[in-house]
Amino acid sequence: MASVSDWQVPASARPKPEDYGYDLDRALMAVVGVHTKIPEDAFTAETLGTERMGHGVLIRDRGVILTIGYLITEAQEVWLSPSEGPPVQGHVLAYDQETGFGLVQALARLELPALALGRSADTHVGDPVVVGGAGGRRRSVAARIVAKQEFAGYWEYVLDEAIFTTPAHPNWGGTALIGPAGELLGIGSLQMQQAPERGKPGGDLNMIVPIDLLKPILDDMLKSGRANRPQRPWLGLYATEIEDKIVVVGLAKGGPAQKAGLNTGDVVLSVAGAEVNDLAGLYRRIWARGPAGVEVPLLVYREGRTFEQKVVSSDRNRFFKAPSLH
Repeated sequence: MASVSDWQVPASARPKPEDYGYDLDRALMAVVGVHTKIPEDAFTAETLGTERMGHGVLIRDRGVILTIGYLITEAQEVWLSPSEGPPVQGHVLAYDQETGFGLVQALARLELPALALGRSADTHVGDPVVVGGAGGRRRSVAARIVAKQEFAGYWEYVLDEAIFTTPAHPNWGGTALIGPAGELLGIGSLQMQQAPERGKPGGDLNMIVPIDLLKPILDDMLKSGRANRPQRPWLGLYATEIEDKIVVVGLAKGGPAQKAGLNTGDVVLSVAGAEVNDLAGLYRRIWARGPAGVEVPLLVYREGRTFEQKVVSSDRNRFFKAPSLH
């Protein structure tokens, strides 16, 4: 079984044990490779691929791995690769759409130390951190926090306060954000381009999902495979901001927005009479309508005309294949 073993972080960017007040190598042992295979007819196969690779972090001694959810969504096979030893098969436990976290249960014992959960709220811009990948120091990055701010993703996703780090980890999905005491502060989700400002050059950043978002839902995810809260309404509408306008750039095949007749290129002006001009505002207005299944009235501009389009939302989990049982 393949693993994330064919790349390395440049030596100059790797963390050095003497720079940290904890056992760096021991902490990095908790990070494992995650390799999944997804059926070709899966809902997410076209956008996310049928073979996905990244990382995960052991957070419970009994083999519970925390990762970023897109790696394991609709996974038919899951393999976990420790830094040393053969891969171990895993089973998908849960994926939370609201936070983006995913959980995997190892199906054989992992002789690894688990990382304790820290407090991401206590972090500050400028703090030195390690973005840890499977494979120890040679696949990890010595980084610092450069921002803590709202993040909105085109796939109907918002974090009130994401963590951003630089330099960026080149294989970011599911990486461990490790804090000054060797604790887990978040899970890597994206690599983004930072725009230049005030004469400073731009550069790549990692967007990290803060670990504090996991704590209120972890027990529910372990027990039932989902957080104990109503599912948000989902439209299957991929959008972006262009000059303070919300433009539809894609539609989920067979999703509510496509079924309702929305088109790529449509401009969404308002939701239920409330004007929207940024992604976070758009999604929050949609979610404020009620739980999944609620009707969402949109005011849409298309080719010189403005009209109202009602979209009956759905729970996006209904479109996904359930995890295979082992």
